[in-house]
Amino acid sequence: MPSSGLGDRLLLVTAAVLFSTGGVAVKAASLTGWQMASCRSGVAAVALLAALPETRRGWNWRIVPVAAVYAATLVFFVVANRLTTAADAIFLQSTAPLYLLLLGPLLLGEPIRRGDLLFMAPVAVGLAMFFVGAEPAVRTAPDPARGNLFAAASGLSYALALAGLRWLSRREGDSGMAAVAMGNVLACLAALPLALPMHSVSRADAAVALYLGVVQIGVAYWCVTRAMRRVKALEANLLLLLEPALNPVWVWLVHGERPGPWAASGGAIILLATLANTLRAKRS
Repeated sequence: MPSSGLGDRLLLVTAAVLFSTGGVAVKAASLTGWQMASCRSGVAAVALLAALPETRRGWNWRIVPVAAVYAATLVFFVVANRLTTAADAIFLQSTAPLYLLLLGPLLLGEPIRRGDLLFMAPVAVGLAMFFVGAEPAVRTAPDPARGNLFAAASGLSYALALAGLRWLSRREGDSGMAAVAMGNVLACLAALPLALPMHSVSRADAAVALYLGVVQIGVAYWCVTRAMRRVKALEANLLLLLEPALNPVWVWLVHGERPGPWAASGGAIILLATLANTLRAKRS
């Protein structure tokens, strides 16, 4: 296999930037979180199945649990973005590696190492800081407390999805993208009962849903799948850390939304701990 080049790394950077626009786009629509979650995943499912042949292969019962927890992640993340700040939503979802390390021995037979404990402690502290101070409700974050609970749930479900994708890679080979596509189908259907009735969808809302489904998910995953064939996983993880770093920036620039001091500090701790742990793993 040829070594990775600048083009592959640029694809991952592009994917991270596209992923990072999820918060600002969700907040630009007038639809509820459930409505946007259903529309976004419905469009994404069509885009992924049409554009990526690997999403149409390997559909079987083994990918259903993985698709289900990934669907939960998609729905929880969108609902969280409608209720709390984009920074809280993305930083709390970024605690997924903490849960993944805790679940590793049970689900994957992967023991917790001493170095992992050094990573888990600051991430746990950062997670707790989101629930220390009560953030005031604002136009773009009308219910921060409830939104943070959805965001924390998205971190746990994302960890389960990552564990499931790793399990599939060991037993099913190239079926991970099939699980991603099925997850979007399930997310669309699961959110639909709470999304109805949709009395009216404006052109702006339709444009946001199309952007989120086709570009923010579809094009971004196309970039990731192409680049990951040649870029090592640890380097890819480092480049994809741009997503949680940029997500709050776009929302601040467009909507003027700023996270509270406790949330900002907790998010910084989580990002720095994740970066340090990734670099430690790369050195070892």
